Amino acid sequence: METSIGKIFKGDRVIWIVLLLLSLLSLLIVYSSTGALAYRVASGNTLYYLIRQIFFLGVGLGIILLMVNVFPVKIYSIAANYLLYISIGLLAFAVFMKLGGMIRGSGRTLNLGIISFQPAELAKISLILYSAKILGRKQKTKKDLFVAFKKIILFTGIVCSLIFVSDFSTSALLFATIMTMMFVGRIPLKYLLLVVASGIALIVLVYVVADNFPDAPARVQTIKGRIDRFWYGDPNSEKGITQADYAKLAIYSGGIFGKGPGQSDVSNYMAAAYNDFIFAIIVEEYGLIFGTGVIFLYLIFFFRGVVIVQRSTRTFPAFVVIGLTLVLVYQAMINIGVSSGVLPVTGQPLPWISLGGTSLLFTSIAFGCILSVSHQTQVDHQIEKQPVQVNAPDEDYEMEK
Repeated sequence: METSIGKIFKGDRVIWIVLLLLSLLSLLIVYSSTGALAYRVASGNTLYYLIRQIFFLGVGLGIILLMVNVFPVKIYSIAANYLLYISIGLLAFAVFMKLGGMIRGSGRTLNLGIISFQPAELAKISLILYSAKILGRKQKTKKDLFVAFKKIILFTGIVCSLIFVSDFSTSALLFATIMTMMFVGRIPLKYLLLVVASGIALIVLVYVVADNFPDAPARVQTIKGRIDRFWYGDPNSEKGITQADYAKLAIYSGGIFGKGPGQSDVSNYMAAAYNDFIFAIIVEEYGLIFGTGVIFLYLIFFFRGVVIVQRSTRTFPAFVVIGLTLVLVYQAMINIGVSSGVLPVTGQPLPWISLGGTSLLFTSIAFGCILSVSHQTQVDHQIEKQPVQVNAPDEDYEMEK
């Protein structure tokens, strides 16, 4: 018999436990890593960012509970196309604002007055939902698969190109996720290899353009600079002043068991200690063993996603879980790879742990979709197990006989 808690926290229990553990770790490490930021921005109020993170985690959990308990899975299929069109419109608007000089910085964040957010976060979820919808419907024949490939690659090209203008890493992350979804969805390998080759050619073209045309857009120069720094080394690293150097120092000084909660020194010097390099601070304070445990949590989440897909009785929900699980796990691995120096420096937060605002809320929507599918699958299996009810003979009819 289900407990009252089980009636509210529906879906895969293991994923709920992973979310709880990640939430606790997020509060601990955000409070520890935002001390210097609090003195710079919040007049030394070190509780400011902790309270902010509690608020967003609470709202995020509320969104997940709302999605699991109220919205049926089929509504995601109905909304997929509309969300995709809206996200493309917002991305195009952000690009227009950036090129027109109306957005400062990288142009990733769109300020609508009441709320500011990154349109790429909405685009990730909407494109995955759309791709899942198409793959779920086009599975019967080779012609169906080719049609699915054309539709998905068209919108993937549009969305990733618009994101590419201001955020290369998110564009590459989303592209890799959709390609993996199509591979699992039995899209012929020759089509996928052709697209991958085109993507590599594009990166090479960007690199060559940046090398031969100094007046190329700033984003092109940024991509080339990151490739050069990763491949040849950063000249500034000789002085030990880069973010990557600080991250390596944090991991090295943390050792096996760490310095202890709140004892990070490196976070006082890193501009992105609470976001892009937060894994390095985790290792500095809690050690390599604990850091390995964090990686293990994401792997548990990944394998639970696989289990949900295996148990799913419908194609659309299965592809939704595949896409959303992959994009979250890929993002986590990128953050961890950047912090440890395995990957080039790029801006990807650690899902559900890094200091977040609206980006954390979009992450909660992804978790909500996955848990909704898990709950719907459990309901479907319970219905299948119920014995078929045979109506008893009508007593009045028997008496008349």
